[in-house]
Amino acid sequence: MSEINPSSVLENSGQIKESGFFGKLMDIKVGVISLPVYLVLSLIVLMAAKTGNLPNDLIGGFAVVMVLGLILSELGMKLPLLKNIGGPAILALMVPSFLVYWQVLPSGVLDSVTTLMKKANFLYLYISILVCGSMLGMHRQTLINGLARIFIPMIVGTAVAIATGLLVGVSLGYSVHHTIFYIIVPIICGGVGEGILPLSIAYSGILGNEAGTYVAQMIPAAVIGNIVAIIAAGVLKRIADRKPEYNGDGVLVKSSENLANMPSAADKPIDFSIMGAGLLMACSFFIVGTVLAHFIGIPGPIVMILAAATAKSLKIIPERLETGAFQLYKFIAGNLTWPLMVGLGMLYVPLKDVAAIISLPYVLTCVAIVISMIISGFYIGMKINMYPVEAAIVTGCRGGLGGTGDVAILSAANRMSLMPFAQISTRIGGAATVIAATILLQMWH
Repeated sequence: MSEINPSSVLENSGQIKESGFFGKLMDIKVGVISLPVYLVLSLIVLMAAKTGNLPNDLIGGFAVVMVLGLILSELGMKLPLLKNIGGPAILALMVPSFLVYWQVLPSGVLDSVTTLMKKANFLYLYISILVCGSMLGMHRQTLINGLARIFIPMIVGTAVAIATGLLVGVSLGYSVHHTIFYIIVPIICGGVGEGILPLSIAYSGILGNEAGTYVAQMIPAAVIGNIVAIIAAGVLKRIADRKPEYNGDGVLVKSSENLANMPSAADKPIDFSIMGAGLLMACSFFIVGTVLAHFIGIPGPIVMILAAATAKSLKIIPERLETGAFQLYKFIAGNLTWPLMVGLGMLYVPLKDVAAIISLPYVLTCVAIVISMIISGFYIGMKINMYPVEAAIVTGCRGGLGGTGDVAILSAANRMSLMPFAQISTRIGGAATVIAATILLQMWH
């Protein structure tokens, strides 16, 4: 009788096990996690929330948004139709918003996510890392070319959006006054915190009534505009995949230089030891922007972008630190984008206000504003030697929810490297809109 080798028995039993039902379950992935493991982790978070034991801190907040972000992005990538129009971004943003609207989430969940997103300011940390990392990782000439031309499609797109919005809104029964101040302006004013809230205070001072009344009237347009821009970004991604001549693959401006053969941060091997330095740089640039904003009157995020762009253009930052910032940006963008959007959906997309004011003419007007802006960005980009898809996406970032919207739109298009240009378009354009709208409303009354 031949001797039985115990190791071969174990090996064969392992193969049998892996080929059975459990093995098939383990092959099903939610993101990069096997389905059974994901279910166990989700159950832990759910039970903690149900029993009131979910930590009200970064740990609890990250646990919630990671669990929901993984499953919603996976569904968005696989569901028919949705996968072609930015499904992961749409589901990660809107499903949590509906869960809050239907009041099905335990109160501890909202508390933990609020701590993560608002008290710990995760959104601005994310944006700072993406802005600094993507800018410092770019070819210097690519950055300079992009900054020099981004204002052209932004200005033209804004003018086209205003004209189209007026034409459609008035033809559908809205007054010129209502169309301008309660539909067009909220969409292009740069989001809630830096656009709608200051506008509501200005409206209150000029027209009377409480500022909160005007917030509720303006937020629906911003939310609908942002959803339209997300869908359009997903469609633009499909166009880019099918039409290579329109596709910059995240590069905004065409260049006569052969940048493909020039070394960049993307070519360097992953080095975890320098990512911490990249995090410190992102935080430092954000602090610089915050401090200088008090003295020069320019929004802090814009100052941060200008500071990072200046440092890159003058080659002040050592190459090794630029690589660290870029590699951290790639890590954060690849792992925390969908979880971040879950938090944004819970806290920054108020469906209660949208449901109270929504109608078909209202939606059609919002759609016309955003789509006309994106189409104009596409064709202007084509005329001034920009990649049309990228120019259209950045122009579309003018439509909706500011930094929140930029994340959603760029993630739907898989163009997170455009964050610096999107932030410039959103924040500078938004600030100009707030000032112009306030002056116009004062003159009107």
